[in-house]
Amino acid sequence: MESSHISALETKHAGIEAQLREEQNRPAPDTATIQALKKKKLRIKEELSAY
Repeated sequence: MESSHISALETKHAGIEAQLREEQNRPAPDTATIQALKKKKLRIKEELSAY
């Protein structure tokens, strides 16, 4: 069960990374959105490091 949870977290992390890249490449990136995505990504990374 743990491995499926880790896989889900890794998938979420990759998805957030893609959203972050997309937002940063926009002509006028929204800094609030970027900050929120970075926080989400960090929380997932911290949860992954617990395993």
